[in-house]
Amino acid sequence: MPAIEIKKDIYWVGVIDWNLKNFHGYALAHQGTTYNAYLVLDNKVTLFDTVPEKFKWELFHQIQSLIDIGDIDYIVANHLEMDHSGALPFIMDKANPEKLFCSVMGEKSLKAHFHPSDWPLEAVKDGREISLGKRTVNFIETRMLHWPDSMFSYIPNDKLLISSDAFGQNIANSNIFDDQHDLDSLIREARHYFTNIILPYSPLVLKLLDRVQEAGLELDMIAPDHGMIWRSHPDKILAAYKEFASQKLRPKAVLVYDTMWSSTEKMIRAVADALISEGIEVRVMSLKSHHHSDVMGEFSDAAALVCGSPTHNNSMMPLMADFLTYMKGLKPKNRIGAALGSYGWSGEAPSAMSRILEDAGFDLPQKPLRLQYVPGHEQLAVCKELGRALAQAIKAKVAS
Repeated sequence: MPAIEIKKDIYWVGVIDWNLKNFHGYALAHQGTTYNAYLVLDNKVTLFDTVPEKFKWELFHQIQSLIDIGDIDYIVANHLEMDHSGALPFIMDKANPEKLFCSVMGEKSLKAHFHPSDWPLEAVKDGREISLGKRTVNFIETRMLHWPDSMFSYIPNDKLLISSDAFGQNIANSNIFDDQHDLDSLIREARHYFTNIILPYSPLVLKLLDRVQEAGLELDMIAPDHGMIWRSHPDKILAAYKEFASQKLRPKAVLVYDTMWSSTEKMIRAVADALISEGIEVRVMSLKSHHHSDVMGEFSDAAALVCGSPTHNNSMMPLMADFLTYMKGLKPKNRIGAALGSYGWSGEAPSAMSRILEDAGFDLPQKPLRLQYVPGHEQLAVCKELGRALAQAIKAKVAS
């Protein structure tokens, strides 16, 4: 794909990974992503970020289509994760720049990753400004969004924010601007990305958004390192991130389960029916059919999570253990949880799931529910009672 001018003398020189299916442990709904890199043509020609090592020659040819790679004066590494720095040693060798800029924490990461002996490395502190000639670049430290080394590069002359992994999405498309896509779909993809990557750092996101507002940064374009560039709706993605990070909840429950002989599935469906009858939006998701990241995408704005698993080897089913481990690491806040399952002779799964939910900070308004063997009408009525009780707790949670 050819280089694309996104502002006067500023070019997208990234690559598209059309066939990627799994990104950082979560499944991509539409397969593929972009690795965005940006080349600024000024008195000091500057490259912002690189791409994975396997795409190094594509990046090389993108740059060569505009300038001789040896004309690069500066390289800025906003983030040292390997999908943005894997090609850095190759590009450093080909370009031999005057300076390689990174954050203070980035210097540590860079040295640990690549062990450079003679790179012209300069670590820049938060608020540092450098001149490219006609333009300046201001560096904004964004530590733990989502690595310790992360930073933004802001070019005030162009009102352009190069935002590293923030505000991104995983979309593989030759149309690289937000206004070339349906905005609602783009925001959904950004929410899915946020929930599976950025969610644990929500408090830091809110502080960063406050900093941007207080600093009065003028933004008419946000250029992330993944997905579409926000040239028409930067205000919409900023507002969306505030909503995502605030973890504003809706009267919605996600019921996630695994089942062996369908008994637990029957219990889950009974709870779902009761929730629906009480006006709660419901999403029922089998872990045999849905990846754990897809469940988290649905759970991003849900007030409640109901987990169902039969007892297997004195604990929950492996797919449920996988999901709960993944979910707990993403640190969702202020949620309601419940656990249930069928069993034959021991019945430990509901209690085991409840302990994980409790450790993750969930409110558990109902005791774990376990039913032996195949539930009949009376047992399913108990499940519906659980659903109705959860519905009231959800309504109270959302109203608070």
